[in-house]
Amino acid sequence: MKTHTTAPSYKGFRFPPEIISHAVWLYFRFSLSFRDVEELLAQRGIVVTYETVRQWCLRVWADLRQRTPPPPPSVWGQVARRTCVFLTIRGERHYLWRAVDQDGNVLDILVQSRRNTHAAKRFFRKLRVRLHYVPRVIIPDKLKSYGAAKCEILQGWEHRQHPRVE
Repeated sequence: MKTHTTAPSYKGFRFPPEIISHAVWLYFRFSLSFRDVEELLAQRGIVVTYETVRQWCLRVWADLRQRTPPPPPSVWGQVARRTCVFLTIRGERHYLWRAVDQDGNVLDILVQSRRNTHAAKRFFRKLRVRLHYVPRVIIPDKLKSYGAAKCEILQGWEHRQHPRVE
């Protein structure tokens, strides 16, 4: 995961970046109110309103949230029983394999003509290469080929057949 070390942009503000940084640091570090930060700055001879401090904090918080990526999901289910899709392509039956994370986001999709151990291994291999993290738990439906593919490809991952909450 990349972390950016560049300082937030204070372009367009009237005060120097050092004063803005100090005010934002006071607010977030000591859980002060905007009016408390205004008073602390006034003691140092810097006249700002609490509304200005609020705008600074909102801007810095938005910049930080935009630059930090969300943590990867720790649980994802693969081909939930109710979402298993059978497709007919040129008169032949195919199976749509999907990997879905804990928030319902689709991570990967694969269409194959078989639903056996070889197909499951192929899908898990493709998924493991494509993802840049290792999930804590995998929750597929109760197809027997998942267990065989998990033994070879997904060693070290917890495998559940039902989504119990822990």
